[in-house]
Amino acid sequence: MPPPIPISRAEARDYLLGHLGLRAIVDPPGAEGARALLRRLRAIQLDPLDPIGTNADLVVMARVDGVRRGELPGLLMPGHAFEHFAKERCLLPASAFPYYRDRLAESSWWHFATRIDRLPEGVAEAVFAEIEARGPLTAADLGDHGAVDPIDWSGWKGTMKAASMAIEVLWSRCRIVVAGRTSRGKLWDLPERSLGAAATGPSGDFARWAIGERSEAAGLLSRNMGPWWSMLTEVRTSTLPDEMIADGSVVEVAVEGIPRRFLAPTDFLDRRFPEDDGRLRILAPLDPILWDRKLVQHLWGFEYLWEVYKPAELRRWGWYVHPLLHRGEFVGRLEGRIEGKTLVIHKIWGEPDHELDREALKAALDRHAGLCGANRVKLPRRVLTGRR
Repeated sequence: MPPPIPISRAEARDYLLGHLGLRAIVDPPGAEGARALLRRLRAIQLDPLDPIGTNADLVVMARVDGVRRGELPGLLMPGHAFEHFAKERCLLPASAFPYYRDRLAESSWWHFATRIDRLPEGVAEAVFAEIEARGPLTAADLGDHGAVDPIDWSGWKGTMKAASMAIEVLWSRCRIVVAGRTSRGKLWDLPERSLGAAATGPSGDFARWAIGERSEAAGLLSRNMGPWWSMLTEVRTSTLPDEMIADGSVVEVAVEGIPRRFLAPTDFLDRRFPEDDGRLRILAPLDPILWDRKLVQHLWGFEYLWEVYKPAELRRWGWYVHPLLHRGEFVGRLEGRIEGKTLVIHKIWGEPDHELDREALKAALDRHAGLCGANRVKLPRRVLTGRR
């Protein structure tokens, strides 16, 4: 086994910012840039909450110009992306589909067995035939296939409609994909129609491919257990990571001051990135750079908590708080919401050790408001001092 490659905190910071596209705009605006970004990031995490744009919207807005709030699904689907699990539910590039198709045809995922046990015999195939004949369709467009006993996980209840549960089963096995979104819900279609040639392309060893993809997606992929190993828990503890280090498919990295080790692309030290463009960026709570929050805290001294599921009285900051990144540093955080044609910022916190550039913040908020269809920004009376 080759020894881990040692890098300093500063080297790790610089590499992650460049690798994850947070130094400067490098892609064309609009659809072309969004598609290029997805191919480079490998995965953009999805979340339905939308106070000032969804998580996926914000990931793209921080890196690509000209993508407006809510536009992303239409820019990527059909043809360029599908949805499945990779560090929770994500948008994935079409090129990844053959690996998922072959992997999930053989293994259960997303509580497949629990759902299939509840479905009356023949319903899943009947729903598939309906989508095959008339797709793309929303769940509401499907015929009535009866009811099922809903799944109840600690108070969270699933669907009672047999057709909707059949969709979940078919999607989990990659027999159908999300082909777009409408006001009536997700559009479902056959992979061959939605993704074209990518749907029938060749694949390979899923585990080996996925470790390489996750290393690219994270930049520095912790070898310790975490959500970044979603679908790959058994792979993480197998001999495969060591085998890939030994054969040069990935490298192991030791970051100054951290006992745990990381996997990275083989040429990560040789990659070159543009100089910082000076923009202040409003980050999504689930931005790729925040996947490993302990690493962020170690490298930048920035503690980030996503408190959306905490009771209000237990929150340190707020319900849906966005980190602010400026010139390679986490300089603050804000909480806001789109209200009509106004971007209303409820609170802004500045980090104690960093000066919050008011002009850069104003430019970022004006830019973001425009992308959200707002023509006004309403600010709080004062900027709060960061609390520890």
